[in-house]
Parts: sequence; C-alpha cells; structure tokens
Amino acid sequence: MVTHGWLLRMSVVSFFILVGWVNTIPLAQGDPGVGSVSEYKLPSIQGLEDPNTFVPGDNPLTAKKVELGRLLFFDKRLSKNDTIACVSCHLPAKGFTDGMPVSTGINKLKGGRSAPASVNRVFSKGQFWDGRADTLEDQSIGPFVNPVEHGFINHDEMVAKMRKMPGYRKLFQEVFGREIVIEDVGKAIASFQRTILSGNSPVDQFDLGGDENALSESAKRGLELFRGKARCTRCHSGFNFTDEKFHNLGIGWDTNTVDLGRYMVTKSPEDIGAFKTPTLREIARTAPYMHDGRFKTLEEVVKFYNQGGIKNPHQDNTIIPLELTEQEQQDVVALLKSLNGEGWQQVMAPKTFPK
Repeated sequence: MVTHGWLLRMSVVSFFILVGWVNTIPLAQGDPGVGSVSEYKLPSIQGLEDPNTFVPGDNPLTAKKVELGRLLFFDKRLSKNDTIACVSCHLPAKGFTDGMPVSTGINKLKGGRSAPASVNRVFSKGQFWDGRADTLEDQSIGPFVNPVEHGFINHDEMVAKMRKMPGYRKLFQEVFGREIVIEDVGKAIASFQRTILSGNSPVDQFDLGGDENALSESAKRGLELFRGKARCTRCHSGFNFTDEKFHNLGIGWDTNTVDLGRYMVTKSPEDIGAFKTPTLREIARTAPYMHDGRFKTLEEVVKFYNQGGIKNPHQDNTIIPLELTEQEQQDVVALLKSLNGEGWQQVMAPKTFPK
C-alpha cells in the first residue's frame, strides 16, 4: 500500500520498546517509591515524532522527577480541602478528561470550560483552551490557585501545606536538591504529563504501517474525506492532528454569553472567540466536545462543521458549509473513532502517598 503521507517522515516502529521503558520506572508497577534510574527516555511510537526532542532543556526528564510528578498529579491533598487532584478532571479512562461539559472543582463549584485532554501535551505549545500558559510547567501549577478548581489563595499557601509533609520534603530534596518551591512542583507534574502519549492508532497502522485491515472501509473513506472535502486538516494537521493555533468556530455565539477565549490573553480583535485546536488523538474517549462541552457525540460535532459552524463577526474564514452527505458524515466519524492509540495505558494511580 502506498502511504498517504500526512507525516513529513515516518516514525520508527518501535512501540514495544515500551517494555524496556516501563522497566526503568515503576509507573506501571504497583508502587511505591520513586524510580532510581536518573535518565528517562520517552518511547518511540508509530505515528508520533520523537517526543524526547520536545522536552525542554531546562527541565530534563528523570525517572525520579516523573514519578514525583505522578504522585502530585493524583494527590488530593494538593487542594484547599483535600478533595481535588489533577486527576479529578483528567481521568485516564476518559482520555485524561472528566467526561463532563464543564469541570467540577473544590466545593462542587463549576468551571466555565471543558477540561482539555492531557494526551500528547509534550508536543503542545500554548496550554489551556486560550493558550494563556506558555509552557506545560506553567500550566501544571495554574489550577492550584483557581478559586473554583484547587482553591488555594496563592502558591505560597500550597507550598506551606506541602512543606508540612516530610515525605514530600524528602522527595523534593532528592529530585531537586532543595526545599519545595512552586516552580519545582510545576516541573515535576509537567514531566509526568509528558509521559502521557498516544500513537499507533488504527489510522497509523493503516497509513504508515500498511495494514489494510486496520481500518474499516468506512474509516478509509473517512480518511480521504478528512484530507479533502471535509477540510479537517485545515486545523487538525500534522502527526498530532492539531495546528496548535486558535480558531473561532462560533461556539457560544448562539447564547447570550460569549466566552472571548484567546482575546482575553492577547487583546487582539482577531482572537475574539478563538480557542485552541485540540489533538484528535483519543478523541473517541474525550466526550463531550468543544470548549463548553456542548456536543455529546462525534456525530453532533461533524454535523456542526458540516453546517459551517455558527456565524459571527469574528468566525474563522476556514469554517464554511461542507455539503457532506449523511454517509460521508458517518465515514468521517468512523475515521475519528479510529484515532484511539497506545502509549498512556501504563499510567496508574499510586497505592500510597508521601506522609
């Protein structure tokens, strides 16, 4: 089979090197404790570029740091009243989202946006729906001081709470060689998040691996539509199925309250109502969809795009009616449902936490 060429180059087909990778750190093994191997390499997975080249030089991965980040990601004590952890809104079984239109934080308060997926964040640039955090390190500490998420007044309050836990003080000394500071909390959680990968989906197996049986006939037709008539690659391009840019689709312009999105960060009129293009990897696991979680199914999403979104003065000019038939819409959905992959399943909750 001739590959369809949506990657600039083919990644090495070596997913099962994961066996060796898992052995370097106890992420998939019961617990407890921090890994002992200093260097940590992310695996090569078919369909993805080498994730190690996206790790920032000022926060190199180590086994101990990744494991510390995993503990922090799952620990509910990193909230004002010990009820919310990062994983509360980023559940592995739901593609590292929470399955809700908008997230619920401390004291059952509701946020205003759907929880973005944590999958393949190693490849991502601006973080959050509006891109307000430039790095994954900054993103990792933002929710702690959000009054409707983790609820701390400021980062100093959270760090003071953590410094009362001898177990964490010891681990931070081992990993960073100093007392707990918020910057190191961000570095540890970001390091863990960079291990949450997804590749080697049926689409990759068909398109790169040449496995004609990896996709259904409907999904094969959907792949052609995805790249052609359905215009999906105008935004969902590249190996991670996102252009890493911000677009106004019209979401919210049919209500009395419009979320201004990226504009609140840049104050640029062209960014009014624009939100970041999410990766489509694991998309079948991450319902509901859009930044306000309005669509329960992928069928609804494709229908929305087919109609040309919701018109407004700032709508992206790439969003136009597609004139897809019912069968073509079904084929695109079949393609989207073939983007679940491998690389994140090793993530498990710790059995114990530092005291």
